[in-house]
Amino acid sequence: MTRLFDYWRSSASYRVRMALNLLEEPFELIPVDLLKAEQTGAENLARNPQGLVPTLEIDGLTLTQSLAIIEYLNDTRNAGFLPHDPAGRARVRALSYAIAMEIHPVCNLRVGRHAEAASGGAITMQDWQQKFIGEGLAALEAMLNHPATGRFCHGDRVTMADLCLVPQVYNAQRWGVDVTSLSQIRRIVAELQAIPAIAAAHPDKVKP
Repeated sequence: MTRLFDYWRSSASYRVRMALNLLEEPFELIPVDLLKAEQTGAENLARNPQGLVPTLEIDGLTLTQSLAIIEYLNDTRNAGFLPHDPAGRARVRALSYAIAMEIHPVCNLRVGRHAEAASGGAITMQDWQQKFIGEGLAALEAMLNHPATGRFCHGDRVTMADLCLVPQVYNAQRWGVDVTSLSQIRRIVAELQAIPAIAAAHPDKVKP
């Protein structure tokens, strides 16, 4: 049985839930409560030494890091999350990394909390999130002004970039980031959220 250890609001976990749903891959969802610091407990550290989520148990393997998991699913299930051509793969990875390696790490709650505490409250969590999510999504909007953008981030098939985008926009909405000027992003996310497999992975649908 495929098992996904996740936290309902984790962006990285959200990406993997969508990927599994799109593949119609049955899986058991096992919550790891980040607010209770369960991610740093011995049980979670045994399967994920970084003390993070998600962890996916599949095909007799224990996989961590959401983008590595998505690429594994792509390679073993012919998922199409990455295009076949090298130029397309590079572009999808660049869009994915712009979110998962640039916006997400800076806006991780532990980073925001440290900034708030270290500044003595001069920087609030909301200020921090709005600044870096807002700047990051604005850059992504410019990257999407490209002939290869189609119905979705790259062409007309859901790719890894789309799986990164949906959770990041969810976080933007949570923190009150103004996305009204990001017309490409808003259009693409609306298209994606209309797909039942993606809608079913929404945090509100899986909240314990």
